Amino acid sequence: MLTAIQETIDFLKSRGVGQVDTGIILGTGLGGLIDHIDITVEIPYEDIPHFPVSTVEFHKGKLIYGTLAGKNVLAMQGRFHYYEGYSMQEVTYPVRVMKFLEIKHLLISNAAGSMNTDWKKGELMLLDDHINLQPANPLRGVNVPEFGSIFTDMSAPYDKALNQQLETLASSLDIPLNVGVYVAVEGPSLETRAEYRFLRNIGADAVGMSTVPEVIVANQMGLPCCAISVLTDDCDPDNLQPVDIADIIAIAQTAEKDLIRLYQELIKNL
Repeated sequence: MLTAIQETIDFLKSRGVGQVDTGIILGTGLGGLIDHIDITVEIPYEDIPHFPVSTVEFHKGKLIYGTLAGKNVLAMQGRFHYYEGYSMQEVTYPVRVMKFLEIKHLLISNAAGSMNTDWKKGELMLLDDHINLQPANPLRGVNVPEFGSIFTDMSAPYDKALNQQLETLASSLDIPLNVGVYVAVEGPSLETRAEYRFLRNIGADAVGMSTVPEVIVANQMGLPCCAISVLTDDCDPDNLQPVDIADIIAIAQTAEKDLIRLYQELIKNL
Protein backbone atom coordinates (compact mmCIF):
# COMPACT_ATOMS: atom_id res chain seq x y z
CA MET A 1 0.00 0.00 0.00
CA LEU A 2 2.91 2.38 0.62
CA THR A 3 3.83 2.25 -3.07
CA ALA A 4 0.23 2.92 -4.07
CA ILE A 5 -0.01 5.87 -1.68
CA GLN A 6 3.16 7.40 -3.09
CA GLU A 7 1.82 7.01 -6.63
CA THR A 8 -1.41 8.72 -5.59
CA ILE A 9 0.50 11.56 -3.94
CA ASP A 10 2.76 12.02 -6.96
CA PHE A 11 -0.31 12.24 -9.20
CA LEU A 12 -2.06 14.76 -6.95
CA LYS A 13 1.02 16.95 -6.77
CA SER A 14 1.38 16.78 -10.56
CA ARG A 15 -2.17 18.11 -10.80
CA GLY A 16 -1.43 21.06 -8.53
CA VAL A 17 -2.20 19.84 -5.02
CA GLY A 18 0.32 21.54 -2.77
CA GLN A 19 0.68 22.09 0.97
CA VAL A 20 -2.45 21.11 2.90
CA ASP A 21 -3.44 22.29 6.37
CA THR A 22 -6.74 20.47 6.90
CA GLY A 23 -8.48 17.46 5.39
CA ILE A 24 -12.27 17.34 5.17
CA ILE A 25 -14.61 14.40 4.53
CA LEU A 26 -18.13 15.42 3.52
CA GLY A 27 -20.89 12.91 4.13
CA THR A 28 -24.31 12.20 2.67
CA GLY A 29 -26.07 15.35 1.49
CA LEU A 30 -23.34 17.54 2.96
CA GLY A 31 -21.44 18.83 -0.06
CA GLY A 32 -22.39 22.48 0.39
CA LEU A 33 -19.13 23.37 2.10
CA ILE A 34 -17.49 23.06 -1.32
CA ASP A 35 -19.30 26.26 -2.40
CA HIS A 36 -17.29 28.16 0.22
CA ILE A 37 -13.89 26.90 -0.94
CA ASP A 38 -11.80 28.96 -3.33
CA ILE A 39 -11.06 25.96 -5.56
CA THR A 40 -7.62 25.55 -7.13
CA VAL A 41 -7.85 21.89 -8.19
CA GLU A 42 -10.87 19.62 -8.70
CA ILE A 43 -10.27 15.96 -9.57
CA PRO A 44 -12.89 13.21 -10.07
CA TYR A 45 -12.09 10.13 -8.02
CA GLU A 46 -11.97 7.95 -11.11
CA ASP A 47 -8.97 9.93 -12.37
CA ILE A 48 -6.92 9.39 -9.21
CA PRO A 49 -4.63 6.33 -9.16
CA HIS A 50 -5.68 3.69 -6.60
CA PHE A 51 -8.68 5.73 -5.39
CA PRO A 52 -12.01 3.93 -5.06
CA VAL A 53 -14.97 5.39 -6.96
CA SER A 54 -18.08 6.43 -5.05
CA THR A 55 -21.04 4.35 -6.21
CA VAL A 56 -23.70 6.21 -4.19
CA GLU A 57 -25.70 8.49 -6.46
CA PHE A 58 -25.87 11.36 -3.96
CA HIS A 59 -22.09 11.44 -3.44
CA LYS A 60 -20.35 13.65 -6.01
CA GLY A 61 -17.04 11.77 -6.03
CA LYS A 62 -14.52 14.59 -6.32
CA LEU A 63 -11.36 15.62 -4.50
CA ILE A 64 -11.25 19.38 -4.00
CA TYR A 65 -8.11 21.41 -3.22
CA GLY A 66 -8.24 25.10 -2.41
CA THR A 67 -8.50 27.66 0.38
CA LEU A 68 -11.16 28.04 3.03
CA ALA A 69 -11.02 30.65 5.78
CA GLY A 70 -7.47 31.46 4.69
CA LYS A 71 -6.22 27.88 5.02
CA ASN A 72 -5.32 25.24 2.43
CA VAL A 73 -7.82 22.40 2.53
CA LEU A 74 -8.27 19.08 0.76
CA ALA A 75 -11.92 18.05 0.76
CA MET A 76 -13.55 14.78 -0.22
CA GLN A 77 -16.90 15.57 -1.80
CA GLY A 78 -18.33 12.14 -1.17
CA ARG A 79 -16.85 9.25 0.79
CA PHE A 80 -16.66 5.48 0.49
CA HIS A 81 -18.61 2.94 2.52
CA TYR A 82 -18.15 -0.69 3.43
CA TYR A 83 -21.69 -1.37 2.21
CA GLU A 84 -20.67 -0.39 -1.33
CA GLY A 85 -18.57 -3.54 -1.45
CA TYR A 86 -15.21 -1.96 -0.65
CA SER A 87 -12.78 -3.36 1.88
CA MET A 88 -12.07 -1.28 4.97
CA GLN A 89 -8.58 -0.64 3.58
CA GLU A 90 -10.17 0.90 0.47
CA VAL A 91 -12.69 2.90 2.51
CA THR A 92 -9.89 4.49 4.54
CA TYR A 93 -7.27 4.81 1.78
CA PRO A 94 -7.91 8.57 1.30
CA VAL A 95 -7.22 9.23 4.98
CA ARG A 96 -3.80 7.64 4.65
CA VAL A 97 -3.12 9.70 1.52
CA MET A 98 -4.11 12.91 3.30
CA LYS A 99 -1.89 12.08 6.27
CA PHE A 100 1.07 11.49 3.95
CA LEU A 101 0.27 14.89 2.40
CA GLU A 102 0.96 16.17 5.93
CA ILE A 103 -2.46 17.49 6.86
CA LYS A 104 -2.60 18.63 10.48
CA HIS A 105 -6.28 17.95 11.23
CA LEU A 106 -9.13 15.89 9.80
CA LEU A 107 -12.70 17.19 9.90
CA ILE A 108 -15.47 14.68 9.20
CA SER A 109 -19.21 14.99 8.66
CA ASN A 110 -22.01 12.49 8.22
CA ALA A 111 -25.77 12.12 8.16
CA ALA A 112 -27.11 10.02 11.02
CA GLY A 113 -30.36 8.87 12.55
CA SER A 114 -31.11 10.17 16.02
CA MET A 115 -32.12 7.70 18.71
CA ASN A 116 -32.04 10.33 21.47
CA THR A 117 -35.65 11.44 21.92
CA ASP A 118 -34.53 14.72 23.52
CA TRP A 119 -33.09 15.84 20.17
CA LYS A 120 -34.77 16.88 16.93
CA LYS A 121 -33.95 15.99 13.36
CA GLY A 122 -32.11 18.81 11.63
CA GLU A 123 -29.89 19.38 14.68
CA LEU A 124 -26.18 18.62 14.91
CA MET A 125 -24.34 16.14 17.12
CA LEU A 126 -20.66 16.41 17.96
CA LEU A 127 -19.16 12.95 18.29
CA ASP A 128 -17.60 12.44 21.71
CA ASP A 129 -17.22 8.68 21.33
CA HIS A 130 -18.39 5.81 19.14
CA ILE A 131 -19.38 2.16 19.12
CA ASN A 132 -18.09 0.12 16.19
CA LEU A 133 -20.50 -2.61 15.04
CA GLN A 134 -19.17 -2.83 11.52
CA PRO A 135 -17.94 -6.32 10.59
CA ALA A 136 -14.31 -5.49 9.80
CA ASN A 137 -11.54 -3.27 11.13
CA PRO A 138 -9.35 -1.20 8.76
CA LEU A 139 -6.24 -2.03 10.80
CA ARG A 140 -6.64 -5.79 10.29
CA GLY A 141 -3.59 -7.31 8.63
CA VAL A 142 0.17 -6.98 8.69
CA ASN A 143 1.52 -4.13 10.82
CA VAL A 144 3.08 -1.38 8.66
CA PRO A 145 5.38 0.75 10.87
CA GLU A 146 4.88 3.83 8.67
CA PHE A 147 1.17 3.77 9.56
CA GLY A 148 1.56 3.22 13.30
CA SER A 149 0.61 0.27 15.48
CA ILE A 150 -2.38 -1.89 14.57
CA PHE A 151 -3.06 -2.03 18.32
CA THR A 152 -4.13 1.60 18.29
CA ASP A 153 -5.39 3.14 21.52
CA MET A 154 -8.98 4.34 21.11
CA SER A 155 -9.64 5.73 24.59
CA ALA A 156 -10.20 9.22 23.13
CA PRO A 157 -10.85 8.82 19.38
CA TYR A 158 -12.05 12.39 18.86
CA ASP A 159 -9.52 15.12 19.60
CA LYS A 160 -10.46 16.86 22.85
CA ALA A 161 -9.00 20.22 21.83
CA LEU A 162 -10.94 20.26 18.54
CA ASN A 163 -14.15 19.25 20.31
CA GLN A 164 -13.71 21.95 22.92
CA GLN A 165 -13.19 24.55 20.20
CA LEU A 166 -16.33 23.38 18.40
CA GLU A 167 -18.43 23.56 21.55
CA THR A 168 -17.16 27.07 22.26
CA LEU A 169 -17.78 28.17 18.67
CA ALA A 170 -21.28 26.67 18.66
CA SER A 171 -22.12 28.62 21.80
CA SER A 172 -20.78 31.89 20.38
CA LEU A 173 -22.62 31.38 17.07
CA ASP A 174 -25.83 30.35 18.84
CA ILE A 175 -25.85 26.97 17.08
CA PRO A 176 -27.40 24.08 19.03
CA LEU A 177 -24.75 21.36 19.24
CA ASN A 178 -25.62 18.11 20.95
CA VAL A 179 -22.77 15.92 22.16
CA GLY A 180 -23.11 12.17 22.05
CA VAL A 181 -22.13 8.67 20.98
CA TYR A 182 -22.30 7.48 17.37
CA VAL A 183 -22.73 3.83 16.50
CA ALA A 184 -21.51 2.58 13.11
CA VAL A 185 -23.40 -0.29 11.50
CA GLU A 186 -22.83 -2.11 8.22
CA GLY A 187 -25.90 -1.01 6.23
CA PRO A 188 -27.13 -0.28 3.67
CA SER A 189 -30.60 -1.20 4.91
CA LEU A 190 -31.94 0.90 7.76
CA GLU A 191 -32.64 -0.58 11.17
CA THR A 192 -35.67 -2.39 12.53
CA ARG A 193 -37.49 -1.22 15.65
CA ALA A 194 -35.78 -3.93 17.69
CA GLU A 195 -32.37 -2.93 16.34
CA TYR A 196 -32.92 0.74 17.21
CA ARG A 197 -33.97 -0.32 20.69
CA PHE A 198 -30.81 -2.45 21.02
CA LEU A 199 -28.53 0.33 19.74
CA ARG A 200 -30.07 2.84 22.12
CA ASN A 201 -29.78 0.45 25.03
CA ILE A 202 -26.03 -0.11 24.48
CA GLY A 203 -25.42 3.63 24.80
CA ALA A 204 -25.66 5.15 21.32
CA ASP A 205 -27.35 8.47 20.56
CA ALA A 206 -27.09 8.34 16.77
CA VAL A 207 -26.58 5.65 14.15
CA GLY A 208 -24.88 5.71 10.76
CA MET A 209 -22.87 3.66 8.27
CA SER A 210 -19.60 5.58 8.03
CA THR A 211 -17.01 7.70 9.88
CA VAL A 212 -15.70 5.14 12.37
CA PRO A 213 -13.26 3.43 9.93
CA GLU A 214 -11.75 6.80 8.99
CA VAL A 215 -11.47 7.77 12.65
CA ILE A 216 -9.72 4.51 13.53
CA VAL A 217 -7.14 5.07 10.80
CA ALA A 218 -6.68 8.72 11.79
CA ASN A 219 -5.95 7.62 15.35
CA GLN A 220 -3.51 4.97 14.16
CA MET A 221 -1.59 7.61 12.20
CA GLY A 222 -1.61 10.22 14.97
CA LEU A 223 -3.96 12.54 13.07
CA PRO A 224 -6.22 14.70 15.29
CA CYS A 225 -9.81 14.45 14.08
CA CYS A 226 -13.33 15.52 14.91
CA ALA A 227 -16.72 14.60 13.49
CA ILE A 228 -20.18 16.13 13.39
CA SER A 229 -23.40 14.31 12.50
CA VAL A 230 -26.39 16.02 10.97
CA LEU A 231 -29.37 14.27 12.53
CA THR A 232 -31.60 13.56 9.56
CA ASP A 233 -34.33 11.33 10.97
CA ASP A 234 -35.94 10.31 14.24
CA CYS A 235 -35.26 6.69 15.15
CA ASP A 236 -37.62 6.22 18.08
CA PRO A 237 -38.54 2.51 18.01
CA ASP A 238 -41.85 3.22 19.76
CA ASN A 239 -42.92 5.77 17.14
CA LEU A 240 -41.02 4.67 14.06
CA GLN A 241 -42.11 5.96 10.67
CA PRO A 242 -40.90 4.81 7.24
CA VAL A 243 -37.96 6.85 5.97
CA ASP A 244 -37.17 7.79 2.39
CA ILE A 245 -33.53 8.44 1.48
CA ALA A 246 -34.64 11.55 -0.46
CA ASP A 247 -36.03 13.00 2.76
CA ILE A 248 -32.76 12.29 4.55
CA ILE A 249 -30.82 14.13 1.83
CA ALA A 250 -33.20 17.09 1.94
CA ILE A 251 -32.92 17.46 5.72
CA ALA A 252 -29.13 17.15 5.58
CA GLN A 253 -28.91 19.87 2.95
CA THR A 254 -31.19 22.17 4.95
CA ALA A 255 -29.34 21.64 8.22
CA GLU A 256 -25.79 21.80 6.89
CA LYS A 257 -25.67 25.61 6.99
CA ASP A 258 -24.85 25.40 10.70
CA LEU A 259 -22.28 22.68 10.06
CA ILE A 260 -20.64 24.90 7.42
CA ARG A 261 -20.48 27.87 9.80
CA LEU A 262 -18.93 25.74 12.53
CA TYR A 263 -16.26 24.17 10.33
CA GLN A 264 -15.44 27.50 8.64
CA GLU A 265 -14.82 29.12 12.01
CA LEU A 266 -12.88 26.11 13.30
CA ILE A 267 -10.59 26.11 10.25
CA LYS A 268 -10.05 29.84 10.63
CA ASN A 269 -8.90 29.30 14.23
CA LEU A 270 -6.64 26.28 13.60
